[in-house]
Amino acid sequence: MRKILLEGLLVAAIGVTLAFVANALSPRGLKLNRDYFHLSLQAQSVATNLSLKAAGAGTNSPAELLAARLKAFGLQLVDSNRVAQLFNDPRRQADLLIFIDARDEDDYQQGHIPAAFEFYDAYRDKYLATVGEACRLAQQIVVYCHGGDECDDSLHAALTLRDLAGVRKEDLFVYGGGFTEWCTNGLPVEVGGRKSGQLLDHKK
Repeated sequence: MRKILLEGLLVAAIGVTLAFVANALSPRGLKLNRDYFHLSLQAQSVATNLSLKAAGAGTNSPAELLAARLKAFGLQLVDSNRVAQLFNDPRRQADLLIFIDARDEDDYQQGHIPAAFEFYDAYRDKYLATVGEACRLAQQIVVYCHGGDECDDSLHAALTLRDLAGVRKEDLFVYGGGFTEWCTNGLPVEVGGRKSGQLLDHKK
């Protein structure tokens, strides 16, 4: 019985060691010292929401609560009308005004705002150099995810770009309605990679 137990422990130890080695060698491996779940942000977000409720913000709309939450992090909220204006701004063609898609790679490939950069924060190292440089050259940056009351993915991406890529917070905007609202409004969608030329138009 003791021999079987020792053999089991040995197999488990070898398995764990191989898993750590494989993770370290993989280009998509997890960084073991990184806060992937942004626990500090979640704690700050909970504190912000509690303070808003204590201040009587419980009667405000979801958009107002989201705006207040983003403001607590030094970020600005933009609505669908403003996002449509920014999308049609001539500066976008010269990458002086850019969109950042904070969803994962599968979602991005299936459809995104045309010419949006992909930046999934869980694998930020994969994107940070390219996207960070594009953001530093741009005058305005709109970050979006699926959308909704929390906008966690876009919040995390925006904060990473601000804190790690040196992007000015004044240049960062979060689109609260996100890709879900973009599609609902019948606006054009690009599939595949950035500037793939493969466009879907929900208005058709």
